[in-house]
Amino acid sequence: MSIFDSIILGIIQGFTEFLPISSTGHLIVASKFLGIDQTSVTNAYQVIIQLAAIFAVFFNYKDKFTIKHISLWTKIFLAFLPIAIVGFIFSSQIKELFDITIVAIMFIVGGIIFLIVEKFFIKEDRITIDDIEKITIKQSLIIGFAQIFALIPGTSRAGATIIGALLVGLSRKASAEFSFLLAFPVMSAVTFYDFSKHYHEFSSTNLIALAVGFVVSFIVAYLTIKLFLRFLQSFTFVAFGIYRIVFGVALLIIFN
Repeated sequence: MSIFDSIILGIIQGFTEFLPISSTGHLIVASKFLGIDQTSVTNAYQVIIQLAAIFAVFFNYKDKFTIKHISLWTKIFLAFLPIAIVGFIFSSQIKELFDITIVAIMFIVGGIIFLIVEKFFIKEDRITIDDIEKITIKQSLIIGFAQIFALIPGTSRAGATIIGALLVGLSRKASAEFSFLLAFPVMSAVTFYDFSKHYHEFSSTNLIALAVGFVVSFIVAYLTIKLFLRFLQSFTFVAFGIYRIVFGVALLIIFN
């Protein structure tokens, strides 16, 4: 992997990880365009850029990482459990789903769902929570079960959790913020698991490329979180729904 490849993938990971447009789907497509094969280098690189995204969440919400927010983190942990259990049990079956056609279809399906939710479900009288501290255990569990759909490539972890949060009455802002914080345990678990499998591959990789990827991914992810929240102050998720549909159709045309 060259420095150029590292920068491009770092930008894509950082920008798409916390938006409802599937970072995995974009990385799969970008890797194909760049001609990057799945090797020890790419395995190590994926661990590094996932770690960068974790740091981005921490530095954006470091005030939440205190004992006085234990109630919030209890609910986040409960929301994390469904995907952790299902992902562990069906890990081999999930790997078999990594296909461009499946990614494209899920992009389109997810886009249509976002448009439907925005059109019919987001009403002022349906929004009951604008502060993530006030989320209930029931709501957090429902969001957690919605997140299971993210195991299908192209669905988007952020997209699945945001849809789940919107449907149980969270505002757009609160839905995005809960999705950001829920990414912390999810990505920490994924990174730890991936590192335990590929730690020996770090010795044979280009450490400069890894370092560049980490820095780029962290900076872009950190800024994306802030800009996404500003975006939601004035706009809806309709643009993301349309983008997903267009991107999914483009994938079907290009790769089929």
